[in-house]
Amino acid sequence: MRTAYKCRAYPDSEQAAQLGRTFGCVRLVWNKTLDARHRRYHVEGRTISYKETDAQLAAWKRTDELAFLSEVSSVPLQQTLRHQHTAYQNFFAGRAKYPRFKNRTGKQSAHYTRSAFKLRNGQLTLAKQSTPLRFVWSWPGIDPATINPTTVIVSREPDGRWYVTFAVDTDDSEPAAPTGESIGIDLGVKDFAVLSTGETIANPKHLDRKARNLARYQRRMARKQKGSANRRKAKRKVARAHRKVRHARADFLHRTTTNLVRRADTIAIEDLNVSGMTSSARGTREQPGRNVKQKSGLNRRVLDAPLGEFRRQLEYKTTRAGKTLAVIDRWYPSSKTCSACGHLLNMLKLSTRTWTCPGCRTRHDRDVNAAKNILAAGRAVVGQQPGEACGVDVSPQGSSLRQSASKQELSGASPKGIPALQGGEAVNRLS
Repeated sequence: MRTAYKCRAYPDSEQAAQLGRTFGCVRLVWNKTLDARHRRYHVEGRTISYKETDAQLAAWKRTDELAFLSEVSSVPLQQTLRHQHTAYQNFFAGRAKYPRFKNRTGKQSAHYTRSAFKLRNGQLTLAKQSTPLRFVWSWPGIDPATINPTTVIVSREPDGRWYVTFAVDTDDSEPAAPTGESIGIDLGVKDFAVLSTGETIANPKHLDRKARNLARYQRRMARKQKGSANRRKAKRKVARAHRKVRHARADFLHRTTTNLVRRADTIAIEDLNVSGMTSSARGTREQPGRNVKQKSGLNRRVLDAPLGEFRRQLEYKTTRAGKTLAVIDRWYPSSKTCSACGHLLNMLKLSTRTWTCPGCRTRHDRDVNAAKNILAAGRAVVGQQPGEACGVDVSPQGSSLRQSASKQELSGASPKGIPALQGGEAVNRLS
């Protein structure tokens, strides 16, 4: 299992300048290679292999125009080519979107493998640097001198903060002690989660709490002249506000998922289509653009409650703790089914928050009833897999079933996902 430890880094002026040059070279190699791949596919109808991109990088270093690529460590440049090759594989397999060009105003990062860094006695020294990079270790129970990272990632956020991440291959941890409890979870926007026990986890709405300050910073930035130092300062304030929201959201998710995994042996959730929940509203022919404002507000609230990240954290944390995560079909009528007698309603409006079962006369809270049904379906999923009552695998159902590699490639390689080739497309992105 791979574990990552992310810490704040504090490079000195010389190290920051050297890392800035490395970021620029990484960005340049990524954009030039992506542009070459894009043009090769549209002109000749074929892709470029990793071996070809590696040879092209060596040729770039021998030219007078790009000889400065040799001034930085070659390892981050090679890793950039590998990451882009993997990104294209994921795209054609239908697992990711088409790779995008990088710009200098976004997050910058450089990946160093074991041949490009030294970690001795808790001090990190990167290639092309003579002094250790200062960082603050944030895990008091782990001695940084005892870890053996396979990869070190140095990154700089848009607000100017530096981070260093240590990727470590660790042995499988011991399974957590069983608690004998199972929980079904109904996720939503109004309440982040409702448990089958009747408990409610409120949606903290981090973005709404910061929306006023964020809007004020964005207005100030819009009034500044493009390219000026004042605009860069204002943009950094906007990035700082976004970072606070992002970190508060991540802290909430980690605390919530950790408590759930420690509490229950089996956790059942729905296979939500988050991308479908955030699709734009185009309106009808008779009333074009109808409800666009309401839909955009819903999109913002769905994205502020990152349901996909919640599931991802539950997946790896249940695996690490030896617990079971059951994912049921997204089309399962959990809200319309009576958890007491199994009666299924023909229709249940979204505005109806409580209802009485016509079969057994049991009164239900919509979300609590859905969580109970999700738990029952999750137990059935676990029961269908012999020998995995205490297993660690996610159990896909219905639309969440994994496709074979051939099916994924055919579905992901649609020309609709590849941007059209335009003249001078990457001219302004290569630096």
